[in-house]
Amino acid sequence: MSNVEGNPAEISVGKKARPVAGARMIPVFIMGRRYEVPESLTIMKAIEYAGFKFIRGCGCRGGICGACATVYRKPGDYRIHVGLACQTVVEPEIYLTQIPFYPANRVGYRFEELKPVPQELFRCVACNACTKICPMDIEVMDAVSDLKQGNIKKAAELTFDCIQCGLCASRCFGELPKYHIFQLARRIYGGKIAPKAEHLKGAVQVITKEKRYDKMLKSLMQMNEEELRKAYLEREMEPVTAAEDWRPSEKRFLLE
Repeated sequence: MSNVEGNPAEISVGKKARPVAGARMIPVFIMGRRYEVPESLTIMKAIEYAGFKFIRGCGCRGGICGACATVYRKPGDYRIHVGLACQTVVEPEIYLTQIPFYPANRVGYRFEELKPVPQELFRCVACNACTKICPMDIEVMDAVSDLKQGNIKKAAELTFDCIQCGLCASRCFGELPKYHIFQLARRIYGGKIAPKAEHLKGAVQVITKEKRYDKMLKSLMQMNEEELRKAYLEREMEPVTAAEDWRPSEKRFLLE
């Protein structure tokens, strides 16, 4: 099933598909059909400009969620290129294909009772195809190697920028759900290995024991949509040029 739908004859020029003034029109191929789009657009905006409406796979539009993984080819180039549709700018004559998210079976576990069971990792054949396809330039195979050696800290640091797009799983000969594996590695590191932040103890005390925020949260929950909107728009915001020691005028809820 496609990630987009719509009538290609109906050109979308909404705020998310508006080209730069004076941009040159270039040919691109979307699902096998040729379209003329402004060269300044990202793949996602170019697809919308061509008249399609995203029904899935558009996500955050900010290069964070990994929902818009896209495969494309360039004329005269044997390689398969990948990128995030919301970040990659179109080029003349590229052939675009958005792919569905690669699902993976998630193993249920109790975090407090985790035990080492590393067998799955050794299905990796060290082909490095996962690293080559990663749109975030993560050294994926190196992180797997670190986990094989029990170096969870290094693997967690290497995969910090993982956006869970699943492209690595699409190329993996061992069929490893690496994005799940790396997420677990970061959870283990944060929960069991990394030094505990002392200031968080104070935050927990304020929230759970002193219940400093209960009254404020109850007040917000009782507001209707119009009141919430008004409170949001009238809130005190940190100035763009604020110094590092800036504090809001209302200090009751600050954690010092």
